[in-house]
Parts: sequence; C-alpha cells; structure tokens
Amino acid sequence: MAWQDHLRSGLLDTEAYNVPAPDGRIKLDAMENPYTWPADMRADWLRELEHIDVNRYPDAAARDLKAQLRETYDLPCDYDLLIGNGSDELIQIVCAAFAGENSTVLSVDPAFVVYRSAAALYDMHYEAVALDQEFQIDLQSMVSAIEACQPAVIFLAYPNNPTGNLFDAAAIDAIVEAAPGIVVIDEAYQPFARVSWLDNTLPEHVVVMRTLSKFGLAGLRLGYMIGHQTVIEQLNKLRMPYNVNTLSMETAAFALRHHRVFDQQADLVLREKSRMQQALGGFDRLEVFPSDANFILVKATGHAQQLFDHLLESGIRIKNLSGSAGSLTDCLRITIGKTDENDSLLAALSRFYG
Repeated sequence: MAWQDHLRSGLLDTEAYNVPAPDGRIKLDAMENPYTWPADMRADWLRELEHIDVNRYPDAAARDLKAQLRETYDLPCDYDLLIGNGSDELIQIVCAAFAGENSTVLSVDPAFVVYRSAAALYDMHYEAVALDQEFQIDLQSMVSAIEACQPAVIFLAYPNNPTGNLFDAAAIDAIVEAAPGIVVIDEAYQPFARVSWLDNTLPEHVVVMRTLSKFGLAGLRLGYMIGHQTVIEQLNKLRMPYNVNTLSMETAAFALRHHRVFDQQADLVLREKSRMQQALGGFDRLEVFPSDANFILVKATGHAQQLFDHLLESGIRIKNLSGSAGSLTDCLRITIGKTDENDSLLAALSRFYG
C-alpha cells in the first residue's frame, strides 16, 4: 500500500487555493487597503516592537488585543470574542465544530470561496442558493433550502464577496429565524460598508465575524468572531493554542489605538470608489454593479478574458471571475487602489475600448 492510499478520499483530485505571486504589477485583485502607514506612526510601532520578547510564547487568550478591540469598536460587553489567524481559520473552526455525518453548510452563490473549501475539509455537504439578478438573496429559495437540508452552519457575507453588495436586512432576519443551526454573519468589509449586524441584538445562534485584513493589516492575518459566551466557549475548544503570534497581536493592538489613521484611509478609498464607479460606467461595454465594499464587480460580456489579459500586459492585475459558472460569467472584480493606480487602470481601459 502506498502512502497516497491513506489520504482522505477526493484529496488528490482537489486543487489548493491559488494566489498569484507578487510580480511588480499594480495590485488591484485582493481587496487590500492600498495605503501604508505614515512614517511617524511606523517609527512609533518599531519602538514598541523593540520591547517584545519573542523567546516567550504569546498570550494564548489574547487578552490585551481583545480589550483593545472592545474599546476601539465599542463592542457589547456581554458578548465574547474569539481571535483567529485571519477569518479563514475561524471559518474552519466553525466547520470543525459542526462537522458530522450528513452535516450541511449553506450559503449563497456566488459567495466567498473559503466557505465551500472549509466545508469540504471536514467532509460536510455544501449547499448554495443562487442570488437573484440584483445579487440579492432569493428568500423563498433560501428558506426552502433550510427546510430541506437543515444546515448546521449558514454563512452570509455582509457585504457579500465577490458581488460587493449588502443583502436585504429583512431577508437575513428571516434566515436567522428559520435557521436550525448557527448563522455566521461575515463582516470582512465593514470598514467600508460602515454598517454592522452588531447594531442589532444577536440571538444566541448568530455570530459576527470580522477581519483586520481590509482594515489595513492584511499581512498580520488576524480575524475575530463575536457572539454569545455559550457559543464562543465551544468554538474556542477547537482553536489551537498560540494560534496567533505575539508580533501580530501587539501590532494589531497598536494599529487599533491609531484607528483614526485607518478610518481616514477608508474615507480615501470610498471617495476613489465613487469616482471609479462613475468612470467605469462611462465604458459602454462594461456593466458596473453597485458596491458597499472596497471593490467593484464589472461584467465584460463576451470579452472578459481579453480585457483581463490586456490589463496584465498593461501591468495591472485584477481578479478574473469569468471562468466561474452562473452569474459570474464574464465578470471581473476590481479592488480600489490609490488615485494613481486607479488612473492607470482607467487609461488601460481607454486603450482597450479605443
């Protein structure tokens, strides 16, 4: 018997998540905050890091970081927090907690691809309900799917990735009421949407998940989940000890103390997004979708691949979704960059469309 024979069924036929290597192109494909830190803030940060003893293990409970998150975002004191290595780890933890024979994860289509891959990691059935033509939840179909498959986990991104829009709040309320298991509201893009499900009182079976990646700390890989203590306590049992390193936690706490810098950067992104939505709408062959995030979804019917290739040749990388089935056919996702980066994109589009 070869070692491959001991692998889980289907693993050999599965591909790893592919991330293009940095290649010097203008990077408008990963929904990052395009702005770096002011020089004086960077100097203060480095002085703080000088005092960290990396020969010691991190605080496994992340007490200081949790306290800073509560202070910065005025998080309700009656909810507990779980810190993860990015939101990806938190998604995996949720799936691990509710995995079991015939367990189902339910989401919408299109949705963040990690929901599906995490479900597959734990041999869970994954069910996706297609969004309507405006990329809103088809509530009747969603409720029917809940009744039929009785999902252990429902993932809903708010705003959604890759479509960029906020779902109708009443539809989410109806899903929460119908859900037999846990509902995860993924607020990765909350720094730009500036609305939150935490403005409501969370039922016990609802948790809110966020990441500091879009805030401006993508390189740290830090996510957090907020929910009732009864739920977080069970999920925490699946978190590996020391899952987040000391440098990441200390840097995140420092950045959160300077959150106004990042709020101002988000303001710049939102202003650029408004400008870009208007400018992209001036290209007759591009369909531009509304966005509540820091990216814009466009549809280049019949020529998405050619446009993507042209932008690559022009030194610009965006996200090509045109190979996806269904409503993402011919779609491209454009992250909002700095003004000069966005101008380079518009110039390349003008050359393409002539």
